[in-house]
Amino acid sequence: MTDVIDLPVNTGGRRPRIIAIANQKGGVGKTTTTINLATALAAVDQRVLIVDLDPQGNASTGLGLRPSERDISSYDVLINGASLMEARRPTAIPRLNIVPSGMDLSGAEIELVDFERREMQLKESLSRLPQDVDYVLIDCPPSLGLLTLNALVASDAVLVPLQCEFFALEGISHLVRTIKRVKKAFNPKLEIQGIVLTMYDKRNNLSAQVANDVRDYFGDVVYKTVIPRNVRVSEAPSHGAPVLVYDIKCPGSKAYLNLASEVLKREGVKA
Repeated sequence: MTDVIDLPVNTGGRRPRIIAIANQKGGVGKTTTTINLATALAAVDQRVLIVDLDPQGNASTGLGLRPSERDISSYDVLINGASLMEARRPTAIPRLNIVPSGMDLSGAEIELVDFERREMQLKESLSRLPQDVDYVLIDCPPSLGLLTLNALVASDAVLVPLQCEFFALEGISHLVRTIKRVKKAFNPKLEIQGIVLTMYDKRNNLSAQVANDVRDYFGDVVYKTVIPRNVRVSEAPSHGAPVLVYDIKCPGSKAYLNLASEVLKREGVKA
């Protein structure tokens, strides 16, 4: 898995749809959602590129990429001018590729400060991506720093994973304000694609209460699909595979397939 994949260029002229998976709070299921949504999209013949923009590199690990396979990474794209074509790597999932991340990305926040167009680095790289990709999913770090800002500036839309816990609404209101600021200052087309409720426990009254509160506040922006707490979802990354590959029949897999269907419906694509 060390060779750069060479896909035929799409001659249909459709530019990739770019979606940031973002929430400044950690532990809400951003990476899990990125990996499994990408896998579900690939399963219905969408060509998907994940950009791992989290220094922890969990999306890369969760798709089975070893550190030795990350010699060109998202850090090189942002800081050293490497192209996404140079950086992207194939995965075991047909039609799914990834631009991996590593710990060197943790220094990018500081290094980007000195760049003249520091918030535009990822957008400029993505503008040069050949039309052989239908969707780009950007796995953002758990912060609202320059890495996440680059993702929001480059994206058409934001998908927000939201854990069913007490402080959920408080955290997401901060993110929504940030999205509005980015929309006003840098990216007028930016929209919220949707909010997905994660780690839902039907045995827990708090999960139901949070879900109801979020739906009351955001209405139809919230996806109908909820991602349940599921042991198989938690186990899958340690095997270097999406849960859709690890256990296609588990409740978590079925939920992510349903989420992909909703995403495509909102995008106007028949799944």
